[in-house]
Parts: sequence; structure tokens; C-alpha cells
Amino acid sequence: MGAAMRRIHVGNALSTFGLGFTVPYLYVYVAQVRGLGAVTAGLVLAVFAVAALIVLPFAGRAIVRRGPLPVLLAALVTAALGALSLGLASNATTVLLSAAALGAGQAVMQPALATMIVDCSTADTRSRAFATQFFLQNLGLGVGGLIGGHLVDTTRVSSFTLLFAIEAAMFLLLAVVMTTVRTPHSPRIEDAPGRSGSVKGSWRQLLGNRAMVQLCVLGFVLFFACYGQFESGLSAYGVEAAGISTSALGTALAANTAMIVVAQFAVLRFVERRKRSRVIAGVGLIWAVAWVTAGYAGLGHGSQEMATAAFVSTYALFGLGEAMLSPTVAPLVADLAPEGMAGQYNSAFALVKQLALAVGPAVGGPMGASLHMPYIVMFLLFSLGITVLAVRLGRQLTPAQDQPWRARSRVVAQGGPTPADQARARA
Repeated sequence: MGAAMRRIHVGNALSTFGLGFTVPYLYVYVAQVRGLGAVTAGLVLAVFAVAALIVLPFAGRAIVRRGPLPVLLAALVTAALGALSLGLASNATTVLLSAAALGAGQAVMQPALATMIVDCSTADTRSRAFATQFFLQNLGLGVGGLIGGHLVDTTRVSSFTLLFAIEAAMFLLLAVVMTTVRTPHSPRIEDAPGRSGSVKGSWRQLLGNRAMVQLCVLGFVLFFACYGQFESGLSAYGVEAAGISTSALGTALAANTAMIVVAQFAVLRFVERRKRSRVIAGVGLIWAVAWVTAGYAGLGHGSQEMATAAFVSTYALFGLGEAMLSPTVAPLVADLAPEGMAGQYNSAFALVKQLALAVGPAVGGPMGASLHMPYIVMFLLFSLGITVLAVRLGRQLTPAQDQPWRARSRVVAQGGPTPADQARARA
């Protein structure tokens, strides 16, 4: 790992550490501490999604034209201002405007950081780079949330202001760290389709890439069936159908994070040399088992302890699947992108993710709370659909894209000759 990649990972960990301070307590802060009610708190969460959907279509082109670093710095400053103003806001209008700034900044950070990781990695190291990023994100969120929980006091507005100030400081610290990063040109896989096209961001060109379109459809189902259910449908199902207590729900979320932190690099060693499409298909099967386990938790035939254990196991199984996806999906998006268009492709995939995260709670929340078995059956079928879509995607991928480790000798760095070329020249 080079110096640039180390700084990117450190900065990314700092930003998610800051997010961990506020994300678990945002609803309580708006609805109860500021006394603005559940409706305003719900609107704040919706504003995050809407802001992301508005800015992401433009973020890709900005990254392609200006480079990821300037776009990232602008996003970090915007997010810092949004976080700080949210901690000081006392009425609905300022809360919503602050949430819009914070949501827009956070949304643009994702593709900008992903593009910088692509630029600082090779096809040989990219899976490990994205796995490390995902590991540090979850570790930062967990530690930040743990510390924030000890600092927060619902009877004191100032304690929440402190949390948002810490979040803003972490964004600004990340901006300082990122200004020291010098990214090389991005290495590419030689037979990626569309290498000869224009480097300018083009949605038409992206939509003409069948493999990328299929990956976006698959990504929507992935995020809709998993991430979009964590804090909405699945938690509502656990409370209403399985009788899970709020403390047990917290334990389940902790089990998800713990599985990712513990298993990430062990899983990485397993998936690195396997076809990416097969790995994603395997995730669909693991998540299908997770939904069956959740269904057992809500049947009510066993003891409450068994139901709680099954529900916690559901979140842990989701974490195992997430650990398998982190070194697989993001590097695949990068390897599908023609030269110079990684920012466009990363932004498009981030847009798909935001759509799924907006639709998922809206669909899953009411179903999980009232239609218990239809909810389980529906998302069991979605998980099996992930396996089918992944197998179909594999037919669209070149061997270098599906199994990049087999194409090591064909990886070409834009900035100069490969080590093999240099060795031949010396000989």
C-alpha cells in the first residue's frame, strides 16, 4: 500500500468516525431534542436521499472533468457546513436546509473517494483496497457511535451540538489529509470494452455498456434487499413479529458490524481468486439463508431466546455477505469503466445505491411491521434473484473483469511501463 492509499484510508476512516457520532441519534435529535416532531424528523431523512439523487448525476461529470480531489474537497466543505449548521439549527427550515447540504456532501464523497482508490490501485491490488476501505468504514462508524452514545444527553441540546461539531471537524480534517495525496494515473485492464471512446463523461456511453447496466440492476437489488431493510423493514419485523427488544435490536446491529470487522480479510483471501460473478451469486444464497432465519425468528414456535438468537444471526449473515461484496462490486465497477470515466461510473453506481436506499425503507417498513410472512417471502425471492442476476452478469464480463488475478500480466499502467516491461528492458 503506497503513501497515497494509506492517506486515503486514514481520511476515510476519520470521516466515518465523525458520521458515527451523529447517524444513530439524528432522529432523536430532530424529533425530541429540538422538539420538531416525528414528521420533520422523517423529512430530514428523506432530504438526505433527495439531495443525493439531485447531485450525483452531476458529480460524475465533475469528477471526470476536474478530477476526484477538487470534487471531494468541495463535498467535504459542504458536508462540514451542513453538519455544523444542523447542530445549531432550531427550526424546521434551517434543519432541512442543513440536512440537504450534509446529504449532498456525503453523497458526492462516495464516488470521489472510490475514484481516488481506483487511481491509486492496480487490478492486482484493487480488491484489497476496497476491502480495507469497507473495513475501516464499519470500524469508524462503530467506534464513533460508541463514543457518541456516551457523550449524548437528550436533556442537553449542547451535547448534540458537540456531536455535530465533531462530525464537521472530521470532514475538515479529511479535507486537510486529502490535500496531501498525489494520485497517479489509473491503471486499466487492457480488454475493458470502450477503451477507445471519449474520456468525457457520457451517460449515453454508460447506458450502452450492457455489463454496467446489468451491474446497476444487480446493485439496486443488492442494496434494496439488504441495506434498505436494516433500520426499517427488518427492524420493524423483528419488533412486531419476533418480539425483539430494542436492546436486542442494538445487539443485532452490533453483530453485523462485528462480523464485517472480524471476517473481512479472512473472506478477502477466499474471494480474491474466484470469479466475481460467482462470489456475488454466493452472497445471494447466504442472504436467502438469512431471510429464512429471520422467518424462523418470527414464527413464534420457539422460545424468545431462540427467536432473539435467530434474529441476531440474520444480521450476522448479512454482514458476511457484505464482507464478500466489498472487494468484489466496487472494483468491478472500476474495471468496467473506460479509461478516464471511473468517476462517471462510480457516480452512476452511487446513484443506483441511493435509489435503492430510498425505495427500500418505503416498501419494507410497512410490510415488515404488518405483513410478516409476505415480507420474508418477498425478500427471500429478491435474494435468490441476486444469484440469478449475478450468473447472467458473468456472461457479459470478460475473463479479465470476472477474474482479474488471471490477467495480472495484462494490466497496463497509464503512467509508464509495467514492472515486467522494465525487467525486459534491463535484460
